[in-house]
Amino acid sequence: MSILLNIAEGSGRSSQKERRNFLVIARGSVFECAAILDLLNAQKEINPETHKDLKEGYEEISRMLYAMINRSEPK
Repeated sequence: MSILLNIAEGSGRSSQKERRNFLVIARGSVFECAAILDLLNAQKEINPETHKDLKEGYEEISRMLYAMINRSEPK
C-alpha cells in the first residue's frame, strides 16, 4: 500500500522535484515489501510459487518506477 500511496502523493505535488522524490520513496517501499516477502518465504509462511510470482511483480514495479524517475530528471 505504501508504494501506491507514495505515487499518489507525489502526483499531487506542484514541482517536478517533489514528484520525483516521491517516486524515489515509492521505489524504496518496493524494496521493503520485497524484503518482507523474502522473510515470509524463509519462514515458510507463503508457498514458493506465490513468493516467485510476487517477487517478479515487485521487480517489474521497481523497473517501472526506475524508468519514471529517470524520465523526471531535470534536463
